[in-house]
Formats: sequence, C-alpha cells, structure tokens
Amino acid sequence: MAKKWPKISIITPSFNQVDFIERTIKSVIEQDYPNLEYIVKDAGSEDGSVAIIKDYGQRYPKIIKWVSARDKGQTDGINQGLRMAKGEILAYLNSDDTLAPGTLKKVAAIFRDNSKIMWLTGKCRIIDRDDQEIRSWVTVYKNSWLRWYRYQTLLILNYISQPATFWRREALEKVGYFDLHKHYAFDYDYWLRLGRKYPLGIIWQPLANFRVHRTSKGKTGFLKQFQEDLAVVKRYTSNPVLLGLHRLSNFAIIFSYGMMTFLGRISVALRGE
Repeated sequence: MAKKWPKISIITPSFNQVDFIERTIKSVIEQDYPNLEYIVKDAGSEDGSVAIIKDYGQRYPKIIKWVSARDKGQTDGINQGLRMAKGEILAYLNSDDTLAPGTLKKVAAIFRDNSKIMWLTGKCRIIDRDDQEIRSWVTVYKNSWLRWYRYQTLLILNYISQPATFWRREALEKVGYFDLHKHYAFDYDYWLRLGRKYPLGIIWQPLANFRVHRTSKGKTGFLKQFQEDLAVVKRYTSNPVLLGLHRLSNFAIIFSYGMMTFLGRISVALRGE
C-alpha cells in the first residue's frame, strides 16, 4: 500500500506586498501537493493585496485559510499562523518569496521515509523583482558552507536559507515558537535552537527563491540584521573564537555588499543613466 502524504502547513505573513503576493500564493498552490494547508496571515494591508488573497481564498477554500488583521509584526504573524496550523510538517514563506516547483513532494518524501529527521533545508536561489536569478555567488557561498554543516559553523554564519527550510510539529512542540523580540534574526535564532537539539537534513536541490528588491527588509536593514545576528549567537555560545569568527564573517559580507553597491553605482554613472 502506498504511503500517505503527510499534511504540510505553509504560513505566509504579509503586509502591503501587492506586487509579489500573487506569485507567492501561486507557487504554493501550484505545487499540486495532495495534503496541503496554506495559511496567509495579512497584517491589515491597504495596497490591494487583501483583494488578491481573498480571491485565492475563495478559489481554493479547502486549502487556503486567510486572516487580515493588525498584529505585532512579522514574527507575530508567523506565530499566529503556526498556532492555526494542523500540519505534521511546518514552514513559513514570506510574501515576496516563492517555492520551486515540486518542492513539497520532495520535502514530504524525506520526512515520511526518515522518522528521525526533525528539520531539513535545501538550496535556495536569489531572485529580483522580475523573478530573474541574481547574486549567484552568494548562493554558491552559502551552499559551500551548507555542505560542511556543523552546529559550530552555524554559529559563525547563518547559511540556512529560510524559504527552503521545513520542520516537524514535534520539533515545534520541543523548541517553541519564534522570538517576538527579534525583528531580523528570528529565523537564525530558530535554526540555532533546532540545531542544538536535532541533526539537520539536507536536500541538495533548489527548493525556493528568496527575492531581493528595493523595499525588502534584507536589503534595507542588513546592518541591523548583522547586529542582531551577533546578539543571537551570544545566547548560544560564549566561545571567543566562534564569536570572533562570526564578527569576521559579518565584516566580510558587509564589505562585499558595499563593494557591490559601489561598483553598481559606477556602472550606472558610466552608462550615463
């Protein structure tokens, strides 16, 4: 007898993402996964995105649950969705990111056939507002660290791609919900909590796409993100070597992004734009 597909719950927190929310929803619905629950937690958007969410909710009432109401921010929205979720496997997908085709069946098969795996991740592309892959060197860099995954190296650098990461309900019950006090590094904090308790499963295929655009949080607040990353790491280690390597890694990334921005501006100037 064929094994049953486990129920997967995906949570999407959203606020004023009219340009991207439909692509996010379609990437989940078009997975054609037979046991899916999709929860969209909108924070009271006023840009037209609620109409899109409502339309898909009406078209897929057996799959999509949605709420539009003010909350305490992205982390609160995710936690609210997790508390609503009924799935055996959990994940969240931000409202400007997308899943790669076929991801949910790949993830479900690993969890279904490997009862000891409590959380897993995969590769993740970086895309622009037009869905074109960018910053492939960053993807290669993160994947090279992922190939040598150890908890100690995760304390040096967050190379776990959030849109491509899934965990069991059992793990949620053990490690709890996301920290409401974290604005940028709440996912990193969660990976460290999971990694401290469970080995990481890895799927060596692209599972999702992380979008970078003009107003994305990762682009507008990456300096604050690194500051919060360091504060998170200090919760899990006092080892001066690991903390020093974490600071060095952050400095290298900041320098690289600074150079990339500088060279981009020069290129624009030379083209006379």
